[in-house]
Amino acid sequence: MDKLQDALLRRPLYLYDLPAEILNSLSLKSDAGFPAVADDDASTDASSSQRHVSSLAGPDNVLGSQSCSLCSLTFNSVQEQRDHLKTDLHYYNLKQKMNGLKPVSEAEFENLVDQNEMSISGSDTTDTEDDEEDENASRKESTLSALLKKQATLADRRNADDGDQDDEPKAKRRGTGKPPLLWFSSPQLPENTYFGVYRALFTPQELENEEEIVDRIRQRQLPPIAMPKTPKDGSTAIPHQYNGRHIFLCMIGGGHFAAMVVCLAPKKSKHGTVGPMNREAIVLAHKTFHRYTTRRKQGGSQSANDNAKGPAHSAGAWIRRYNEQALVDDIRALLKDWKALIDTSDLLFIRATGNTNRRTLFGPYEGQVLRPNDPRIRGFPFSTRRATQNELMRAFIELTRLKVKEILPEGASGPADEASKQPSKPKPEAKPATPKLTEEQETAIFHTNQLQALIRRSKLPALLSYLTTNNLSPDFLFQPADTQQNHHAPTPLHLAASQNSAALVTGLLTRARANPTILNREGRTPFELAGDRATRDAFRVARSELGEDAWDWEKARVPAALAKEEAERRAEREKEAQRKEEEERRRREEERLKTEGPKVQDGKGGKKAGVGLLSGGAPMTAEERRQEEARGLTPEQRMRLERERRARAAEERIRRMQAFQAQRGG
Repeated sequence: MDKLQDALLRRPLYLYDLPAEILNSLSLKSDAGFPAVADDDASTDASSSQRHVSSLAGPDNVLGSQSCSLCSLTFNSVQEQRDHLKTDLHYYNLKQKMNGLKPVSEAEFENLVDQNEMSISGSDTTDTEDDEEDENASRKESTLSALLKKQATLADRRNADDGDQDDEPKAKRRGTGKPPLLWFSSPQLPENTYFGVYRALFTPQELENEEEIVDRIRQRQLPPIAMPKTPKDGSTAIPHQYNGRHIFLCMIGGGHFAAMVVCLAPKKSKHGTVGPMNREAIVLAHKTFHRYTTRRKQGGSQSANDNAKGPAHSAGAWIRRYNEQALVDDIRALLKDWKALIDTSDLLFIRATGNTNRRTLFGPYEGQVLRPNDPRIRGFPFSTRRATQNELMRAFIELTRLKVKEILPEGASGPADEASKQPSKPKPEAKPATPKLTEEQETAIFHTNQLQALIRRSKLPALLSYLTTNNLSPDFLFQPADTQQNHHAPTPLHLAASQNSAALVTGLLTRARANPTILNREGRTPFELAGDRATRDAFRVARSELGEDAWDWEKARVPAALAKEEAERRAEREKEAQRKEEEERRRREEERLKTEGPKVQDGKGGKKAGVGLLSGGAPMTAEERRQEEARGLTPEQRMRLERERRARAAEERIRRMQAFQAQRGG
């Protein structure tokens, strides 16, 4: 039995493809999943209330526009229906529904009124003077108000009496709410462990009879099928007349939209059909949209802001309004394309919070696909994140996969769920408490952070001023010394050299007189951490200016001294050489263009010359034109050209949106 239990709990259990050993042993847990109240009478009333409400939608009692589903009455005219909505019976049933109680019929309401007129508290022989005053006052009120006040008074007294006679805390009493999960027991599970299935997967008629729930699950079992793969572009490869069982899932919010149609039958894998681990869900169709519609850093959609404060006239507001309408058009066009699949779906799971999002899906508009009164519509009975394809698949798996949880009887102690049933691991030994830093150590760490920040930003004057103001040595050792950063660069000179900051190196050596012979934990001097010629030349220039007697330059591993003028002349020669090389490259490119024309990519990935506007061939694409315009430019010139392109594109978008709004206004 233990091996079988481990095998069952180790693999995911799909509601529509359960193993036979589980399917044949399921039974509904009597006290988990269906609401119950404190006493039997109230439980009977609640169950009869459910039967009363659900029977209204049956085939024998078709609800039309001239009827009241709450009071279970029909009328011959619309005027009669309107008059009924103003009666005490209808108001009383509304109060009953708000309190979670069943509505009453017209005859039952008349009996309640008769009893109330005889005595507000006639069955109570322990009335106080306050009760008598309430009775006298109630005679002056309407019949409905007096009846509701009587019921509230009796309910309060009943609760008080129950509290005196029952030692059980009220927090532990079960209410009449409906939990999202139904729990099932099975001998294949360990003791006090149950399977959970979401209530949203069943219809109200199926939930009305507890004894038939397991039979409904057995009827949902589907054999695996082989279906073609979904194309990469998101279009459906399934014919619109597909008649297999499937569900529709949809999320919309914050400019994000995702929709998916998933087949409920499991999929056959290439490795056979042995075990549910080799099967996966079949996505018949999926699509996602995203538009910039939310006011960033402020929250809310543009339409909501316009309704509250009036239309804004900024460029961002125009873009958001345009995107909102475009998103609505895209979503409704998609729903129209999927109409055949949506109309044949078993259930419709939809998350659409806010009036704008609900109007996008439910209209009303011409050619509407989704209807708000569709009995197949369900909300997601758990928290969801941003609308994406992955989130929809996660929601589908969460809905259709059985939950396994341990539910202990009241008063019992033990783990709360299956995960905590694993063998307890020995507790790790408590780590020794971090020793408290002394005042000197805290001060050193503070100075370290300040100095390193100034060095990384190349703030030489501020760095020298900080060292002087705080009486710090230029060879200050960063703390704590055991960190990776401070292990590699323990002093300001080490860090400046590793940052390739020639100006900081020169300032620390010549003005602060930093020691270039100090070694880091790796045995390297600051000079050996320099990564470019300019920084290395700064050490050589400092050796020339400070003199050979200032430091042991051989120990610092700094090459021969270099005069500052010589270093500047060499840097100037290098810049001049680079400039001439660039001019020569541009001259050769111009000559090539005059003779050969621009080179473009051929169909085989190679280059061929003379194909373009100059040779009378096919015109270049926009990307090729941009590359041709930027050829031969310096990085600064390319950035300036790109900014100009973006500015022109933004101006063009704003002009088009203004023209679009003008046409709509006209």
